[in-house]
Amino acid sequence: MIIKEVIQGKLPGIKLIKIGKFEDTRGCFAELYHQMDFHQVGLSEKFVQDNLSFSKKLVLRGMHYQLEPYGMGKLISCLSGEIFDVVVDLRKGSPTYAQWEGFYLSSDDLCWLWVPVGFAHGFLSLSENTIILYKCTQLYNPSADRTLSYCCPKINIKWPEEPLIISEKDKNAPCLDEAEYNFIYSE
Repeated sequence: MIIKEVIQGKLPGIKLIKIGKFEDTRGCFAELYHQMDFHQVGLSEKFVQDNLSFSKKLVLRGMHYQLEPYGMGKLISCLSGEIFDVVVDLRKGSPTYAQWEGFYLSSDDLCWLWVPVGFAHGFLSLSENTIILYKCTQLYNPSADRTLSYCCPKINIKWPEEPLIISEKDKNAPCLDEAEYNFIYSE
């Protein structure tokens, strides 16, 4: 099995999955994804799209999600550099609705972060030349694409550093009370 450990997030459904690696004098080798191993730890989602993101230091990307029926689950790994990765629960009726959780991911850790449908997702790049890989359960749909403010006072995300580079879309994103989302919590 390629998976060393699965850590349940404080928000229901969020999982941090640590991957094992083989090291020798040449460097290291890791099998990042093996469908059967992920099924054994409760992740049987079908991934239909892979995305790659390159970011400079202190670039903020997020908080992004897609409306149902185009909700997108994401399996996220940092291939180079380090990020502070954040998820926000947008599932109406959830015991953790509007709460956030943050994770440090780096290329040294070989981890995947599982973000199910119903969560806004974003990250702050903490190093130059950060590369992030996303495995997605849904194809990108521009008409369902939405953004939540990364600095919404009602959510109050504690970023480890002040972002320096933010897209206009993310700068102008609505706060929780004005944002459009249609996720319903179910156990």
